[in-house]
Amino acid sequence: MLTLDQVQTVALAGLVLFLGYGIRRRVPPLARYNIPAPVVGGLLVAGIVTAFHARGLTLVAFDTSLQAPLMIAFFTSIGFGASVSLLRVGGPAVAFFFALATGFAVVQNVLGAAAAWMLGQHPLMGVLAGSVTLTGGPATGLAFAPLFEAAGVPGAATLAVAAAMVGIVGGGLIGGPIGTRLITRLGPRPPRGVAVSADPTVAAHVVEDRLPEPQAAAPSGEDIESYVLLKALVLILAAMWAGSWLTNGFAAMGITLPAYIGAMLVAAAVRNLDDVTHLVGISQRTVDDLGTSALALFLVMALMTLALWEIVGLAVPLAVMLLLQVALIAVVSGTVVFWWMGRDYEAAVMSGGFCGFMLGTTANAMANMTALVERYGPAPKAFLVVPMVGAFFIDFTNAILITICLNIWG
Repeated sequence: MLTLDQVQTVALAGLVLFLGYGIRRRVPPLARYNIPAPVVGGLLVAGIVTAFHARGLTLVAFDTSLQAPLMIAFFTSIGFGASVSLLRVGGPAVAFFFALATGFAVVQNVLGAAAAWMLGQHPLMGVLAGSVTLTGGPATGLAFAPLFEAAGVPGAATLAVAAAMVGIVGGGLIGGPIGTRLITRLGPRPPRGVAVSADPTVAAHVVEDRLPEPQAAAPSGEDIESYVLLKALVLILAAMWAGSWLTNGFAAMGITLPAYIGAMLVAAAVRNLDDVTHLVGISQRTVDDLGTSALALFLVMALMTLALWEIVGLAVPLAVMLLLQVALIAVVSGTVVFWWMGRDYEAAVMSGGFCGFMLGTTANAMANMTALVERYGPAPKAFLVVPMVGAFFIDFTNAILITICLNIWG
């Protein structure tokens, strides 16, 4: 058996990550359905480890002590992007879409818990196959998995990844057809007034582009790029440190929270204070780059250590629950979301995006909407509203909803 220490485990995770990127480039369906490269590489290693386990052999022992700090660092970067000023930029449409996403995240959890109970499973298994992994994605699922495991859901991490992968594929499959059906009911062309020169790819950085980027500067003799990077890193670490006190305070009151919530709240407070005072000068682009890097390594490390053999007996109940969840979001996207967001072309594009991030990730939402606008014409409002809610705001309310469920059924 090969035993790896902290550094060796992270190094292997990095190599597996880039292996995942290589496989994703060479297998087009993986990119088409927005399967993340860390998931591709991590599941490959997990599959190899499982094959050895089936023969009674342990291939490798990992030291995953850096996994939790990497996960917290990613969610801290999300916190720094939660600027209240973005709600004003997005206007009422962002607030309405945010309310819809939050409301149906609640419905996902109620549906999941009810289905799990009827199938003879722990209600929290249904929550895990609800907003935790569908609205939240694989990162949120893996972050909460230890709490679900402790609350009585065996193999929670493996279940979370399985549910997230089904959701990602499902969101990619149904979003485009639902949006297309809604648009064709409106007529062959978008309504007058929709700009035909908008570039939908710009929306991938919609939040960064709307937060003020401070002028890059450094003390005399210091490299500017290194200084900005160091400043962002120290901000993330400081928020993680202060956030640990906040999380411990909640724990002392008997409230179950994932480790990253405190850091997210501290980061959000610092961001909004800096928006008013401009004392810190937070570079959201740099913070996001560090957070994305931490997320990639966290996902690979978490996935490499999955015990895939733990969910064999739960495959049928999980499949039933996920089928119900996909049906729910399909119906809601084609009706409630379309009606609530204005019953027009922009609303139809947003409906396709809603399928993407309420079942998979914001990347799925962007892919669904891009496919629609490439065929029917740009939808600038949709590309402003959906990524703001899917990439940032929904993570806060989803974490609260999951925490409530854990404290009810845990």
